[in-house]
Amino acid sequence: MEGCWGTEVTNGSESGSEFNPMKDYMILSDAQKIAVAVLCTLLGLLSALENMAVLYLILSSQRLRRKPSYLFIGSLAGADFLASVIFACNFVIFHVFHGVDTKAVFLLKIGSVTMTFTASVGSLLLTAVDRYLCLCYPPTYKALVTRGRALVALCVMWVLSALISYLPLMGWTCCPSSCSELFPLIPNDYLLGWLLFITILFVGIIYTYGYVLWKAHQHVASLAEHQDRQVPGIARMRLDVRLAKTLGLVLAVLLICWFPALALMGHSLVSTLSDQVKEAFAFCSMLCLLNSMINPIIYALRSGEIRSVAQHCLVGWKKHLRGLGSEGKEEAPRSSVTETEADVKTTVVPASRSPGCSNC
Repeated sequence: MEGCWGTEVTNGSESGSEFNPMKDYMILSDAQKIAVAVLCTLLGLLSALENMAVLYLILSSQRLRRKPSYLFIGSLAGADFLASVIFACNFVIFHVFHGVDTKAVFLLKIGSVTMTFTASVGSLLLTAVDRYLCLCYPPTYKALVTRGRALVALCVMWVLSALISYLPLMGWTCCPSSCSELFPLIPNDYLLGWLLFITILFVGIIYTYGYVLWKAHQHVASLAEHQDRQVPGIARMRLDVRLAKTLGLVLAVLLICWFPALALMGHSLVSTLSDQVKEAFAFCSMLCLLNSMINPIIYALRSGEIRSVAQHCLVGWKKHLRGLGSEGKEEAPRSSVTETEADVKTTVVPASRSPGCSNC
């Protein structure tokens, strides 16, 4: 992108009809605009509804609100909900309707998109660390991961995400630095810094889940040796194996959804991009939106405790619709052990009971 952004352009202004400094970034054809509008609307709507449902279930349950694991999942759902709404709306407005705002408003929008996706990845890392501590240090898990520490970690993560994301709005723009070929007003050196930060988060997630997968692989071998007899800790091993299947899915989805966009961002720092590559990046960006839609299914809906709360809510709503109101109140069903709930009890000799963590 040549030249500096000395002119602030607004829709409908006379200067906007003569000069649009963002036209080099608006490269989609009419057919591609239709595809982007349809995909963004569907993915954004589904993602927003799913994450809103998860947030409601967690916030409406006093039991879930007390557990650090569900605070992290709630943070993930909140970040993905905001990402779905903010990204989908701004992406369609920019690429489909060619909406152009003032410099400050545009930087506020792109900073908000960056913050929500950064907070989403940050929440994934905190969830990964929480599960690592739960599985590797079950006796001391409750002492290590308290509700207060979880809230502090979430506050630090959100503040850091906001600070990094709004640096361009605070003045770190591409004049006189060279502008990114993928993002208007964003300098290449800032994009490099953000890529390094997000890479650190991904390395943390992959390392943490990779360690858990390796530990689960060891437990698979132990289960094969002791499949015909009861041994202390067998329930914990079975939990780790079930969790490993979920974590393998987590890593696969994470890499599929994020790697194409991140790879093209890195490529843009060292090479000039053609319009075809920019068009590919526009569609790869929507994979991050797809990740926000899949996260609730992997992290929340696979939790037996959240499903238990959801079923209880449905029963209550059905009774309300039938005019029964609050009469016939039923006791909340006991949740099963799942990937996010490790209330493990072994039924072998009490003295050799394997300690579990009830909050993970």
